[in-house]
Amino acid sequence: MKKDDTNPQAAAWHRMCLDQPELFPLSMTYRGIRYDGFPADVFRETGRQTQVDEKKETTRISWALPDGLAVTLQAAFYPDYGVSEWTAWFENTGRQNSGILEDVKTILTFTGSHPVLKGILGDHVNAYRPYAHDLDGMLVHFASDSGRPTHVNFPYFNLAYGTGGVMLAIGWAGTWTADFSSDGATTTVTARSTNNLRTCLKSGERIRTALFVRAPYRVRNEHDAANYWRRWFVDCNLPAHDASGDPVRPFSTCCLAADTGLPNSDGSISERHTTWRPSLEKMLAEDVRVDFRWVDAGWYVAPDGSSPVSDWWGTVGTWTLDPVKWPGRTFRESTDYAREHGMRTLLWFEPERVTDPESLAKNVDYDPAWAIRFDGSRSIANNIGIPACLAWTTNRICKVLSENRVDMYREDNNSDPGDLWRWLDAREGDGRSGITECTFVAAHYRMWDEIIACTLAAGGCGFVDSCASGGGRNDLESLRRGIPMLRSDSDRTTTALRLSMTTSFNTWIPFCGANTREKETQLALTGRSDTYTWRASYLPALNVDAQFVQDPDQDFGLLRFGLGEWKKISPYLLKDFYVLTPWHSQEDTSSFTAFSFYNDDEERGALLLFRMEECSEDHLTVRLPYAEENSIYLLTDEDSGETVTGEGRRLKQDGQTFLLLQPRTARLIWVASQK
Repeated sequence: MKKDDTNPQAAAWHRMCLDQPELFPLSMTYRGIRYDGFPADVFRETGRQTQVDEKKETTRISWALPDGLAVTLQAAFYPDYGVSEWTAWFENTGRQNSGILEDVKTILTFTGSHPVLKGILGDHVNAYRPYAHDLDGMLVHFASDSGRPTHVNFPYFNLAYGTGGVMLAIGWAGTWTADFSSDGATTTVTARSTNNLRTCLKSGERIRTALFVRAPYRVRNEHDAANYWRRWFVDCNLPAHDASGDPVRPFSTCCLAADTGLPNSDGSISERHTTWRPSLEKMLAEDVRVDFRWVDAGWYVAPDGSSPVSDWWGTVGTWTLDPVKWPGRTFRESTDYAREHGMRTLLWFEPERVTDPESLAKNVDYDPAWAIRFDGSRSIANNIGIPACLAWTTNRICKVLSENRVDMYREDNNSDPGDLWRWLDAREGDGRSGITECTFVAAHYRMWDEIIACTLAAGGCGFVDSCASGGGRNDLESLRRGIPMLRSDSDRTTTALRLSMTTSFNTWIPFCGANTREKETQLALTGRSDTYTWRASYLPALNVDAQFVQDPDQDFGLLRFGLGEWKKISPYLLKDFYVLTPWHSQEDTSSFTAFSFYNDDEERGALLLFRMEECSEDHLTVRLPYAEENSIYLLTDEDSGETVTGEGRRLKQDGQTFLLLQPRTARLIWVASQK
């Protein structure tokens, strides 16, 4: 599968939309009049700028309406891939309220027979379950109203039609909808963000749409389509690893919360200044060093000044180190020690929620007007949509990060903001529906940008961890700033679930991580760890689950094995990805799972085979879609070192049969072309 570097139709479509803005696939209703595109008899063009870099051509076009509403379209085209993207901004430059802006949406049409829509559902409830819908004569509707855009549904789509197809994405960390309908020959796609948008804009107010992406491919082949998307995602979307500007690369982490010997009620509230050194010293002595030491919830003082013993949830908001757990400069000493020994530090925050606003006002100069007590909810929202609140929150976070040389910011979000946004809209009065969501989401992106600038300035990461109760904030716009270190909170339980998620999620989001143990519950301190589970956990973010000093039965040999083997396979984990067996749910342990990571440029990769716990068969035949018919391949078993030779034509058409003699076993096979 080569990248789509000669796609003249994609380039022509993009340039036609820019040269004839009335044809642009963005529709809106303003002052009761519907506009498709930006017709010149209504929208007066006021500026146009184009910038070209090594990967894309970006164009900004601005228009003005007579009443002072300014519209700016930011569009980009990636010539090596034929991908187009666009975002629209609306700003009231007048002195009075604008008219009502509503029904803002992207409408795309595609002509071709036998349209089929494929994709996956979201994290919560659906566990990234794939779907396939024959669109001939039917309507398919997706909606996400919770405010966490990748829980339940997932805003990435593969529409195959005719002899090719198109990958589509909605990048927005809020609400969204997508509708697909077809008469069998023409398929119409309607996508929107901020589902309930119907608002005027006050003087000086500015809002935006989602980032919409159109990535057409020309050969109707599911493997080719998935890897076309993955290549563009890795090449053009991954955030920077550090100040070098190079994209984020695979890394390993370990949370020391379970290694304290202290009660761990929920999360990592037990970690403190007396516990980290023995863990890190043992880690170094046993040669099982990871890249990041992970400090999770519970490190902060409570708003009333007390030291939380068991309640990480109900004490957030100060973003000040707990002086009982971390007196003086002890936390900085721990990050310095880690850095001196080749490890960096990441730290957990949850900035969209506060507790005990009255004590926050008394002790840390918080304005109680920023706290939103919504409908008796257990959570009190922190109104980052207010510029002063956003500045206060961002500054406190950056102060902790910079003073303690923290390299990576990890952000959680444990409540759905959608109902809160709609409640705040109602308090603004008629004609302001959707304004809160627009304000909050834009503020959140700005906060991440400032936090990334902060960590970069101290020699840290150019990205954040996008955690939001697991996989809640994995929209494309967010993932240009962050990575899902855990693609799901539930992906700390069974290996069957881990394999299920890898074979669905990783076709869309190449950079993600899971846990290395199999546990009965997500936060259990102990669990099963063996070669089978480790190999199922080889992802770009390897989250090592271990107790270095508290578990007398800790198998350090297994840790060395897993970390060493992951380092060998990690150069392939962001390359092409092939799922070679049917998808299975987390309840199905009677099957084989096989997938392969393959570097097409080097013509080598890794094949992973899993015989699950209740699988009755002992052999599996897999075909290698990437095999070149006239090439010879060496297939080398990592465990035995045995090598077999296969002709590309046979490996692609008939496949290779592998024996896995026992249930719950995994084989790692290295694949290399010998031309």
